[in-house]
Amino acid sequence: MKRLAVLIALALPGCGLHPLYAGGSGGAVAGALTRVEVAPIQGKSGWLVANALRDRLSAGGTPLYRLDIRLDDQISGLGVRRDNSVSRERRTLRARYQLVKLADGTVLLDETAGSDAGIDVVGSEYATIAAENTALERLSDIVADKIVARVALYAQRHPATP
Repeated sequence: MKRLAVLIALALPGCGLHPLYAGGSGGAVAGALTRVEVAPIQGKSGWLVANALRDRLSAGGTPLYRLDIRLDDQISGLGVRRDNSVSRERRTLRARYQLVKLADGTVLLDETAGSDAGIDVVGSEYATIAAENTALERLSDIVADKIVARVALYAQRHPATP
């Protein structure tokens, strides 16, 4: 068993895997993420995504980059009962985001991120609305995580130059 662990430890550097957040909070990627500001985003979903991003980016110092984000939040009916009422909904949150270098306005990243969630439509309108809101909160966190992961990958591959 020890021999297998040693072989794996020796083989890992050769496979091309490198820690994204090497150096912890003092590393290059973490430092670059603290230099990203989030532009205001329209609507309730925008407020949720912007707050989730700010929580993850922990801005500090003079910003070098700005995230411009446009969201598309859709709810569509999936299941239909005999009386033509909807029994299940799908909430989809998609974000088109751009990482912009503040010094010259260059767009460094132009990507999309998104996720969706299923919602049961029940007899209580209050419960359905609560489920839709909970789904939006979860989707906002997921989309924010995807955006931060992609920006972190960019920061690792292209070290910051003020």
